[in-house]
Amino acid sequence: MTYDLEDAVTVSEKPAARYRIRDILSHPRVPGIREQAVRINSIGTGLALDDLTEVLRAPNLDTIVIPKVESASDIVALIESARAIMDIRAICTSSPRLSGLIFASEDFALDLSITRSPSLTEFIFARQTIVAAARAYNIPSAIDLVCTDYKDTTDNGPLARECEDGMAMGFTGKQVIHPGQVERVHRMFLPNEERVRGAVRVLVAERRAEELGKGSWALDGKMIDAPVIGAARKLVEKATLGGIDVKRFWEEEKDTRPE
Repeated sequence: MTYDLEDAVTVSEKPAARYRIRDILSHPRVPGIREQAVRINSIGTGLALDDLTEVLRAPNLDTIVIPKVESASDIVALIESARAIMDIRAICTSSPRLSGLIFASEDFALDLSITRSPSLTEFIFARQTIVAAARAYNIPSAIDLVCTDYKDTTDNGPLARECEDGMAMGFTGKQVIHPGQVERVHRMFLPNEERVRGAVRVLVAERRAEELGKGSWALDGKMIDAPVIGAARKLVEKATLGGIDVKRFWEEEKDTRPE
C-alpha cells in the first residue's frame, strides 16, 4: 500500500496530507497489508524534507518512494524520464538499500511527448531496461506500469493483459490505482499451484541427489542444472511470501527421486 504526497495532493493541501498519512501509519496496519509506503515529493521541489520530517515519525512506515529519480544522488525508485533510463546503472548502484525500481509510465510518456497506446509498444525499451537493470544489479523488485483502465477487471480485460505482459517481461509486480485492481494483480503475479509443485519437486530431488552424491541428474526426463534449481528456489520463495501453502507440496513430493 502506497500513500501519495506528490501528484495526488495540491500544494496547499500537502501539510494536512502529511499529518493524515502520519496518523494512519501510527495505527495498527489493516490485516492483509504487508508493506506500507509513502511517495514523497521529488527532491527538486523543496518539499521532500518536510514530507520526510513528518512521515518518518510514524511507527508503521516501511518504505519511502522517491519520485523523479534521475541521478544517483536522488537515491531510489521511480523511473519516469528518458534521463533516468539512460542513467539507470548509476541509479541502481547508488545505494545498498535500494530494493526496487518502479516504472512511472505516465510521467515517462509526458517527458518523451509520446501517447500511450493499448499495446504499450512505445514503452517496450524502457520496461525491458528496468527489468534487465534490476536483475543485473540484484535489486529484488521491478514494478510495472499502472493500468489506467481501472473499471475493467475481467479475465480478458486490459488489466489482465498487462499483468500477463509484465510477467512475461520479468516484472515482479504491478502498480494499481484502484482497490478493485488489487486482487487480480496479486493473483496473477503469484505462481500457480502447478508451477509451485514443480519447483518443490525439483528442490526435493536436488536434496536427494546431494545425499546420493550425484553431480548430474534428471527429473521427469529432463536434465536439471544450476539455473533450473536457482529458478525453482526463487519461485518457492515468492510463493511463500505470497501466502501459498508451500509446506503442503513439500509433504506431497517428499518421495521424489532424481533419475
